[in-house]
Amino acid sequence: MKKAKDSHKYTFEADDPWRVFRIMSEFVDGFDDLSKIGKAVTFFGGTKIKKDSKYYKLAQKAAHKLSKCGYAIVTGAGPGIMEAANRGAREAGGISVGLNIEIPLQQKPNPYITKSLYFRYFFVRKVMFAKYSKAVIVFPGGYGTLDEFAEFITLLQTEKIEPFPVIVFGKKYWSGLLEWLKGPMLKHGLISKENLNVFKVTDSVNEVASIINGFYNK
Repeated sequence: MKKAKDSHKYTFEADDPWRVFRIMSEFVDGFDDLSKIGKAVTFFGGTKIKKDSKYYKLAQKAAHKLSKCGYAIVTGAGPGIMEAANRGAREAGGISVGLNIEIPLQQKPNPYITKSLYFRYFFVRKVMFAKYSKAVIVFPGGYGTLDEFAEFITLLQTEKIEPFPVIVFGKKYWSGLLEWLKGPMLKHGLISKENLNVFKVTDSVNEVASIINGFYNK
């Protein structure tokens, strides 16, 4: 009896070893460039947020205020909330960093960035956000924003990174998610009450600055 052909057998790709070197080079370049920016606050949020949105204006205002406090502002380099934060930083005369990603639907960097880095690999880019951020602010967004928020609260929950402020901005927008975390997830014992303390929720730009400055000045 003939053995069935294994259709799931791994096929070694000739360029796999070279991909390792590309990954290494992205890490080296990222570490080299970002190690020089000093203390930084990362803004996450949706690319589809328009300029006339209150969240665009609030992100711009928050970035401006934090820049004046001496923080570099870091984003994913795209439009929407990212543009708003980079714009606020640049208008304040601060450091405005964009970590762009190569994706099939090419993302054009917004015009308010003073320092740009480009990444092919999402996971390398995530390491850069995690390593060099002194705080993270999560504005309304979609799947990508959810992924970034979940990444950071997981790292804090598992103590894989040192504690620092993670701030969710927009109580009404995030209310459904927050109710689910405090409801089914907590009820089924999949998180503890203490896990809900790894992030703060606010609608206030002044409170954002107060949380971050208070954390580092205590």
